[in-house]
Amino acid sequence: MEPRGWLPLLLQLGLMWPLGALSEPRLRVFVVPHSHMDVGWLHTVQESMQVYVTNVYNSVVEELTLEKKRRFIAVEQEYFRLWWDGVASDGQKSQVRQLVAEGRLEFVLGGQVMHDEAVTHFDDQILQLTEGHGFLYETFGVRPQFSWQVDPFGASSTTPTLFALAGFNAHVISRIDYNLKKAMQDNRELQFVWRGSRSLSAQQEIFTHVLDQFSYWPPNAPLSLSEGFNWDGEAIFPGTSPDDMYLQMQIPVTKDNIQIFTSLLVKNALARATWFRTPHVLWPWGCDRQFFNASLQFTNMDIVMEYINSHSLEFNLSVEYATLGDYFRAVHSDQVSWQVRDHRDFLPYSSDMYHAWTGFYASRSGLKGLARRASSLLYAGESMFTRYVLLAPHRFLDPAWGLQQLQQLRWVVSEVQHHDAITGTHVPNVGDMFVEHLSTGMQGVHNLMSYIIQDRFPAHSGPEPGGHFAVVYNPLAWTVTTIITLTVDFPKVSVTDESGLPVPAQVQPSKEMPSAYDLHVLTMIPGLSYRHYSIRPSRSSQEKTGEPEPFVAKTMQFGGRLRRLARQVGGSLVPVNNDCYIVFLDLDTNLMHSVWERQSNRKVYMTQQFMEYHTNSDVWKGPVSDNYVFTPSGVAEPAWEAVRMEIVEGPLVTEIRQYFYRKVNDSEPTFAIYSRLARGPQGSGGELLCHRIEQEYRVGPLELNREAILRTSTKLNTGQVLHSDNNGYQMQRRPYRDYKNNTIARNYYPMVQSAFIQSRRSRLVLLSEQAHGVSSQGNGQVEVMLHRRLVNNDPGNLVVDLTLNDPSVVHPVLWLLLGSRALTSGLRQRSRLALQHRPVVMLREINGEIAPRGSGSRQQEAVTLPPSIHLQILSIPGWKYSSNHTEHLRTLQKGEAGVQADLRRVLLRLQHLYEVDQDPVLSRPVTVNLRSVLGGLGSVVSVEERSLTGTWDVNEMRRWTWSRGPGSLVLIRPRVPSLTPSQTPALPLRPV
Repeated sequence: MEPRGWLPLLLQLGLMWPLGALSEPRLRVFVVPHSHMDVGWLHTVQESMQVYVTNVYNSVVEELTLEKKRRFIAVEQEYFRLWWDGVASDGQKSQVRQLVAEGRLEFVLGGQVMHDEAVTHFDDQILQLTEGHGFLYETFGVRPQFSWQVDPFGASSTTPTLFALAGFNAHVISRIDYNLKKAMQDNRELQFVWRGSRSLSAQQEIFTHVLDQFSYWPPNAPLSLSEGFNWDGEAIFPGTSPDDMYLQMQIPVTKDNIQIFTSLLVKNALARATWFRTPHVLWPWGCDRQFFNASLQFTNMDIVMEYINSHSLEFNLSVEYATLGDYFRAVHSDQVSWQVRDHRDFLPYSSDMYHAWTGFYASRSGLKGLARRASSLLYAGESMFTRYVLLAPHRFLDPAWGLQQLQQLRWVVSEVQHHDAITGTHVPNVGDMFVEHLSTGMQGVHNLMSYIIQDRFPAHSGPEPGGHFAVVYNPLAWTVTTIITLTVDFPKVSVTDESGLPVPAQVQPSKEMPSAYDLHVLTMIPGLSYRHYSIRPSRSSQEKTGEPEPFVAKTMQFGGRLRRLARQVGGSLVPVNNDCYIVFLDLDTNLMHSVWERQSNRKVYMTQQFMEYHTNSDVWKGPVSDNYVFTPSGVAEPAWEAVRMEIVEGPLVTEIRQYFYRKVNDSEPTFAIYSRLARGPQGSGGELLCHRIEQEYRVGPLELNREAILRTSTKLNTGQVLHSDNNGYQMQRRPYRDYKNNTIARNYYPMVQSAFIQSRRSRLVLLSEQAHGVSSQGNGQVEVMLHRRLVNNDPGNLVVDLTLNDPSVVHPVLWLLLGSRALTSGLRQRSRLALQHRPVVMLREINGEIAPRGSGSRQQEAVTLPPSIHLQILSIPGWKYSSNHTEHLRTLQKGEAGVQADLRRVLLRLQHLYEVDQDPVLSRPVTVNLRSVLGGLGSVVSVEERSLTGTWDVNEMRRWTWSRGPGSLVLIRPRVPSLTPSQTPALPLRPV
């Protein structure tokens, strides 16, 4: 474009900033070099390391060392750590340390991965940040202070809150709804102060920058059909033609074409300047898998930038290489007063009116479930190891080996939080990699916990082999009363506890394994404690020996009912009840009819059925669904023709089994609902057991181009308003909205852990074991997307196999809570944790052994926190650095190596579960005696309050303040003083 074509933009800039002396340019452009490196998407981590990641760090370090004006930002620590530990030479490590010290290589975000924000749990977000930040601090003494969340498919309000708590000063996001981004650009509102938490308010706000419409890559160049300003071509993976390396490689910059590149960069920078309020332009330079030949990149860009700066007065701008910190320091220095945004999120995300990125909320459901189970196992293993390893002696366990098992699972749970991992937006062989890594890590922690149990509960020789020892560990910091379920291959069993006393139990035929049996055992376990059970086959009948046996449940069979003939409804009802609910089943349909909630004495009409959305598979006939997007062809349709029902009734559990058949003559059901009502004591946590309807589903295999949902329809007048959670942290209000296109998909939201609908008097809560998509498509309705199977002819999807042909059978779990708003508000938070962190059962075959009597007395004292407080983590991180920052830097300067992991430092996080106004009692501030939590670990020498990821002493953390609009109130967070051993540690907690 000729220079006169920029005149309108220059005039706009003149209106934005007063003209001063013409000796310096008005606009400052910060060129931020980066490479977006997905930790598993189209290629495995191993393939990516071999093909391009190693070359990125090798060549970038070399080029930064050659020229001091160059800069680079590094994001994903899984890749950098692999390069650092397995590739980098001593010389390269020395160069990196120098570049980091000079601020020319900057670590932004600093987590193991760039995590997804829609379907990840905030515990796992904290974990992956902690792992990455710990590595960086241990290695370089640096702590990331700026985020780079540029590729997740929507932005959650949880993330800025966590980043503020971790010590970040500014936050970068990109993918928000297309029409909202345009409106924010037009109104110069792409930068704001975000208060992600309702309760923390201004205390944890963070400055947020939304990347403009060009996102994290430069504009397209006229010389190429691909991204502009990319001179290193395309990384060549196995199976790719060598000729493809030239597809994205631009011709070098020469004196003959320099004005073309210059024109493009200047024009783009001037356009971007009109969308922001300060004369500073963030110009990201890089894209996916770029900078693997950094010499070509920097050599060509040097020429472009030098030319622009030599004509800076003509162009009215200057350009410079920068890190993200350089850019934000310039913006911060301007002291602009910024708009404040509340705790609303940016979900769902639509890239245009036809593509709502809401399909990935349910893509690869099996992986989502495995990832959450791995996270829960890690949580249990951390506290068990911490409570055990500080005691001596260790007969079966090497503590260093045990820490290694935990570390491996920490890394793989962190890995799968990547925005192309748990989302299900990867190719099949990458999914296999995630499953393999998770399975291996889980096996290691299972082994660790088994060794701990061997030390804690040694078995002695006995005369009768057969059966199992079951040790049940409660990882929560309060007493849990629940029912554990084991699969046994014999119907007559004897179940006794560690004192040899009989235990309430129930046995019944397995729901899906004809030759096996489900054994339900009622257990009550104090916080962070164990129960030990012996499960043996009965030698003979109870009448002859007096040996206690579990109750054998009775099964009632109900014939199949055809959907198309179910005209009469409610003519014949069968009740199933416990102390909290009566569930009525309609024998005319074999579906749920209604639920009576005893405490409020209200009956809510409620029915459930499986339905499917059909999707278009031909791109020539309209938009298609894939791993990312959900594009239904119409409203959901029933996915079954007949349903058969069984009721298995016992004293502990009554189970309703509903089998849904796609065709009348099918031999196997495609769908099933297994609903359980439990009976148990009301005290010691028994109210949580009573106040839930547990449902497990069987879904699949699906037919092609079907997206399966469970729709629950009630007569509650909900106004078609749904509430769903952000990352298990806080709830968002989701009113139904009409759109010109794709209304069904754009009204889907992520449900990481909970959702609810409510009328004035009643609320129906859904608690989930894993992430799903959730929506309310009608008044009184809530539907959960459980599984997807899709194939289409989109050329882009076919080339990389992102069509999501998933033929698996999945078994997701939901808990339903029904009651008044007051009742469910008090129960929801603790119930979701009871589902997330169910007791861990460790089985060992009995081979002529008996458990010692009274072995339970050898446990440490139980931990019981107040009902509004959750023990979010109790672990031994194995830090290899001093908590004194000055001392740690001195150690790094000395180059001391071989520092051993410190097993005496314990990481403790406590979370207040309730928002400030959620409950009149439970929302109040609470004081916690830390000795009750840390008792049994030894003498407490000191207590330090540290940042969320543990790398800052909060007394030394000085986050930037940003000027805000009127009405902002800054709250002061309470500090925890260092304690001497004689002091009683107590921590005041505010609702969060």
